[in-house]
Amino acid sequence: MSERLVIVGADATGMSAASQARRLRKPDELEIVVFERGRFASYSACGIPYWVAGDVRDRADLIARTPEEHRERDIDLRLRTEVTELDVDGRRVRVRDADGAESWCGYDKLVLATGARPIRPDLPGIDAAGVHGVQTLEDGQALIDTLEHTEGRRAVVVGAGYIGVEMAEALIKRGYGVTMINRASEPMSTLDPDMGALIRKAMSGMDIEIVGDAEVTEIRTGASGRVSAVRTADGEYPADVVVLGIGVRPETTLAEAAGLPLGEHGGLLTDLSMRVRGHDNIWAGGDCVEVLDLVSGRSVHIALGTHANKHGQIIGAGIGGGYATFPGVVGTAVSKVCDLEVARTGLREKDARAAGLQFVTVTIESTSRAGYYPNAAPMTVKMLAERRTGRLLGTQIVGREGAGKRVDIAAVALTVRMTVEQMTALDLGYAPPFSPVWDPVLVAARKAVAAVEKSR
Repeated sequence: MSERLVIVGADATGMSAASQARRLRKPDELEIVVFERGRFASYSACGIPYWVAGDVRDRADLIARTPEEHRERDIDLRLRTEVTELDVDGRRVRVRDADGAESWCGYDKLVLATGARPIRPDLPGIDAAGVHGVQTLEDGQALIDTLEHTEGRRAVVVGAGYIGVEMAEALIKRGYGVTMINRASEPMSTLDPDMGALIRKAMSGMDIEIVGDAEVTEIRTGASGRVSAVRTADGEYPADVVVLGIGVRPETTLAEAAGLPLGEHGGLLTDLSMRVRGHDNIWAGGDCVEVLDLVSGRSVHIALGTHANKHGQIIGAGIGGGYATFPGVVGTAVSKVCDLEVARTGLREKDARAAGLQFVTVTIESTSRAGYYPNAAPMTVKMLAERRTGRLLGTQIVGREGAGKRVDIAAVALTVRMTVEQMTALDLGYAPPFSPVWDPVLVAARKAVAAVEKSR
């Protein structure tokens, strides 16, 4: 007898789960229905800033698989159809289509892949023309349309996290003057403030005005109703366009109303197979769930496409009759603004303190290649290690070309719980065009070994 799988959300997790389940189970065994309230599916949200910047020329380049391709594989993908209610006891969902008609759809198995919603503060003028978020392809298209039809060339970015700095670069490439307003003293609060200060200095050198320790109080508008300025308690900044990059929260409105278990960050709680706790026929993954931080042992919410795709594969395997697990994350992320690369993995100082860990920190300066090799670029590496054991706790890197992806060395070391002393013996690739004889990450590890020994 055929079962029906209903999936809510058609981006990374949802369509990965659908595709993997279809590989494992034939249409006469498993009917797959996917509801997506937007107009697009299976696209790279992470690529939107680069599309806005013009690095990616065509919106279609961000789409991994078209709706038609999914449907050809017997996946019933329904766009512009929103799930408005979950009836867990009745095993059904209420849906509303593009015409406003509502109906119920039953399921045997349910996947929640509802993603995250951008933080949009309740401020005067927040909904004015010219104020944009960048969460979806629709958002990206709306922003591009505004940028192409706006006479002025002054932009304000609210928030200085990953999206904020990436959008600052995109706007610069579009010929806009950029002011970035940030609640924290330094940009990139996912790093420690001393590393954020390096980013602020570099971005200031790119003619990006950074306003720290500032809270936006109002979006001002002109006579036409379009945005004209952004106001804080201490000043006012002219703006022809405003981009919001304040962050996201798990989109769990439906799940909460249905009584499904949520964690301290508002994300759904699942087991290792991504099955919602206490519900054998419901799975969840992507930006709407919380995951285990393998370094601190705590539950965290990290919205990244890499995790979302893995979650979908794991969910699809479980629904298809196989078995796979997602053990957790170490918090690895990398970004860039112009030619500055920023990376982190593991814990910041405040994370380590919150977890009750005693630790040492070291910071080193090195280069991306042998110092004598042409175009060797500077980089700064900060490393945290546990004081008693020497276990690596975290690494942060700020530098130019060749800096960012070096964080992967530390990410692997964190995953297998290596000590900084063990890291110094890693057999990494070396040649002058690629690295100094001692890679910068290993230089930091050596210094961390000395700091651990001194602290004992």
